[in-house]
Amino acid sequence: MPFRITSAADRGLKDIGWLQSNFSLSFGPYANPERAGFGLLRVFNDDFVKPGNGFGLHAHANMEIISIMLAGSMNHIDSLGYKEVVHQDWVQIMSAGSGLRHEEHNVGEDEVNFLQIWIEPKLQNVTPRYQRRHFPREKRRNQLTTVVSNEEGTAHCWINQNAKLSLGHYDAGQSLEYTLNALNKCVFIFVMEGQLTVNGQAVNRRESIGLWETGHLAIQCEAESQFIVIEAPINH
Repeated sequence: MPFRITSAADRGLKDIGWLQSNFSLSFGPYANPERAGFGLLRVFNDDFVKPGNGFGLHAHANMEIISIMLAGSMNHIDSLGYKEVVHQDWVQIMSAGSGLRHEEHNVGEDEVNFLQIWIEPKLQNVTPRYQRRHFPREKRRNQLTTVVSNEEGTAHCWINQNAKLSLGHYDAGQSLEYTLNALNKCVFIFVMEGQLTVNGQAVNRRESIGLWETGHLAIQCEAESQFIVIEAPINH
């Protein structure tokens, strides 16, 4: 079972004062040929945005763009007509498809921390779509909660790809067995808080592990832990 661990200190970094972006995969100014995506997972950024700052209007096309709000409050305005504010424990997804524009800013008094995740789409040039759902942390204790899936439903966000994203919030000493969907050939786990042992490998706070050629994971929580599990195909 091959795997790759990226430590917190070994991530790429962009720090321009109001924005600190930590890159687990190549993005923007961080170009690492050994981390040019992981399967169809193309971008995984751990972003911190100071109050009153954010990203001006910009365009996207043919990418599934997911935001996992870990802390703070961020607005969302897009060319589809959506205008709202999302807070901690909200998950957003944009199927950029044939093209859309959006902007987002920290509109609260505290620093925003969110995960920015890009996954290549299954179908190109689809009609652009935006969706968001709330996953309160207190309702996810000691269970793995699907937040994005290729199966449509009312309990999670839908993605235009054979992919699945799940959030875990577990007490120390808890363990779980995880089986991948047969369509997905790799899995990426990032630990926001705490420490895990994944198939015998230690994964600490703000570290990630990518695994492939396996259909099963054994996850042990060595401390109270919050983490995300991303399944994605190796290719189309």
